Amino acid sequence: MAGEGHMQRITEREMSTNLYILLFVSLVACGGKAATAQTTPVAVERTDVVHKTEAEWKAELSPQEYYVLREKGTERAFTGEFHDSHDKGIYSCAACGLELFESATKFDSGTGWPSYWKPIAKDRVKVGKDNSLGMTRDEVVCARCDGHLGHVFADGPPPTGQRYCINSVSMNFAGKNVPKD
Repeated sequence: MAGEGHMQRITEREMSTNLYILLFVSLVACGGKAATAQTTPVAVERTDVVHKTEAEWKAELSPQEYYVLREKGTERAFTGEFHDSHDKGIYSCAACGLELFESATKFDSGTGWPSYWKPIAKDRVKVGKDNSLGMTRDEVVCARCDGHLGHVFADGPPPTGQRYCINSVSMNFAGKNVPKD
């Protein structure tokens, strides 16, 4: 029995050593990929962060845009410009111009706000916790300027099951010359 316990400790030591080696190799490999990604021009463009004072934002945005984008307000349901829009094109942040959503991912959620099942790219929006109004929700903000866009819920359609519920006033729209469906 004493020999059996000794063999088990050696095996655990070998496993521990192998795990450390695997961890080291993984970290080195990930470090190489991260350095490569930083040199991609498109990634640099998307991550250019916009920093402005609240006075600058107030001067540039309409009162309603400021309320939603900077003070995390919400426009009333069914009142936004895009809640019932079926035009083809791209929706971008009203504060900084970052392209956020494509019309191809827009769907009618019946909520009164424009809804999308995914952003153009994952790095275009950031999601964080919002504990306001006595509930916990996942807040969606622009990845470039941190402007409040809306919230994301796990009750959307396939293929993602996500519903990005976005305030119309937080976006601008650039249409494409494509016939409506």
